Amino acid sequence: MVTGDPQRLPERRGRLRRLSQTPLPDSGPRRKSCKKLQVIICVLLVELCERFTFFGIVCNTILFCTVKLGYDNYLAATVNLCFIGASTLTPVLVGWFAETCLGRSKVLYLCAFLHFFGTAMLPVVAFPFEDFYIDTHHMTHQLEHREQQILFYTGLLAAALGIGGIRAILCPMGAYSLQCYNQHQLLSFFNWFYWLVNLNSTVVFLGIAYIQQSVGKNLGFLIPFTSVLLALIAIHMMRNKLTYKPNKGGSLLTTLGVFLNSLKMCCLHYRHLSGDVGSWLDRAKENNGGRYSETHVENVKVLAKLFPLYGLQLLYRACITQIPSGYYIQTMNSNLHLTNLLLPIGAMNVISILPLLLLAPLIECVTTCYLSKEKTPLAPVKVITLGHVCATLSVLVAGLSELQRKAYPLVEQTLSGKVLQVSSMPCFQLAPQYILLGLAEALVTPACSLISFQLTPSHIRGISLHFLTLSYGGGCFLGAFIIQLVFFLSGGNFYPNILHDGNLERFFFLLATLMAVNTFVFWSMSNRYKDLTVQGKALTISPLTEKLLHYKACLRFYDTVDCSYNNHSVESIL
Repeated sequence: MVTGDPQRLPERRGRLRRLSQTPLPDSGPRRKSCKKLQVIICVLLVELCERFTFFGIVCNTILFCTVKLGYDNYLAATVNLCFIGASTLTPVLVGWFAETCLGRSKVLYLCAFLHFFGTAMLPVVAFPFEDFYIDTHHMTHQLEHREQQILFYTGLLAAALGIGGIRAILCPMGAYSLQCYNQHQLLSFFNWFYWLVNLNSTVVFLGIAYIQQSVGKNLGFLIPFTSVLLALIAIHMMRNKLTYKPNKGGSLLTTLGVFLNSLKMCCLHYRHLSGDVGSWLDRAKENNGGRYSETHVENVKVLAKLFPLYGLQLLYRACITQIPSGYYIQTMNSNLHLTNLLLPIGAMNVISILPLLLLAPLIECVTTCYLSKEKTPLAPVKVITLGHVCATLSVLVAGLSELQRKAYPLVEQTLSGKVLQVSSMPCFQLAPQYILLGLAEALVTPACSLISFQLTPSHIRGISLHFLTLSYGGGCFLGAFIIQLVFFLSGGNFYPNILHDGNLERFFFLLATLMAVNTFVFWSMSNRYKDLTVQGKALTISPLTEKLLHYKACLRFYDTVDCSYNNHSVESIL
């Protein structure tokens, strides 16, 4: 029997222990792929629950406000659009708050609680208390109208903040590795991304709208409450793996600060400090007397070229929001009966989603065929113009359909336990306007995301997508403002509470006219967004150069440097 040195035995045991603990060559990639699969499943689960709650609230708000709270049509549409706009804007604002103030983990838990609290408040408002809360003296205890409104708006606000936090932290667009994709791969990604989102909303609109309208009456708001429990479970299971920390490289607050500082410098006429500049934004540079480095200002100048694109999406988004507002009210006042079945209003929303579900695979096939034949597909800016034309035609057709709808005799129809006088025109005759608006959304949204992503440097693409999101949310508030303005200027005639007594078609014709002008303006300036082969180039300079430029600005402030001293002298020093 051969024995070794006793002093070397511990070393051998330690070496064997380390070898046994070392993973096999194949176990590393396998474990990594398994972890990645778990993260993908959890993200999809959270996305499904979040969309389920969001669309569950949206497709029931107008019906609940008009039937249960007694709101006029214009006020119910305004409330719904404000909730959609707030839910669209809060991801940007909550994301900034998480990065700068409280931290992503704490904000995630806070938003999860707000989401739970908001969706719990809505069933409290909608629940039929008169059926359950009867005391021993057979007295019914109901919520007062004012208390009902307070709880309703509190629930909507809390749900909007919670939705924003979940979207910003768990499911941001920056979580997808898109930096190395070319233009056609990016367009394919955005097409399929929005295709999955709309496939989810199809199920939601059909299921929840039918429960709220026909089966469970007011219990439809319990479904968002139930689905948020699934979202909380998913967050608890994978709280350390679902959170995505974006790359540093730009700040929304810094971008806005550059604009404000440039405006301040222009208003105060500090030209003796900076002299002539090529752009008014250059006045925010440190070497021109401003507060920001040359790198920050040049990045903002790249983003400023996209602002006309963002601004022209506001009115387009106001047209898109007619689906959960004007079109919804129009459908609610049409005949929803199909033989003996009462169709949910959400069925018409599904008709608007069908073009999105069908067009994405078609666009993918056409693009692949063009590339295989070495031909150039249609430019994204032309696709956006075509989508704006479809949106204009949709609102125009809605006005013509309203004229036709009022020509039919009135019939009685029960919605959520209340008998309403509605037109006998079948609701399916409103399908063309829904299809045109869905076609517009299928064309515009992926192309806008592609342009915003492609024309900006890689480190500020998140900021670019944030501004695009802000334009979407601003379009919702613009749609609510137009409804309020038209209602008060027309004395309620253009957005009536009883459609047969007013002229809702004039509101649609007005919106179609505004959208036609918006489309013409976008077409006239579309040349600047045609070339996507050259991405936006941001100025990147060394820290030493920035310090020299800052030193130069200080010298010029005390009037100790000759005016001929310029950037070339700094570059010559380096």
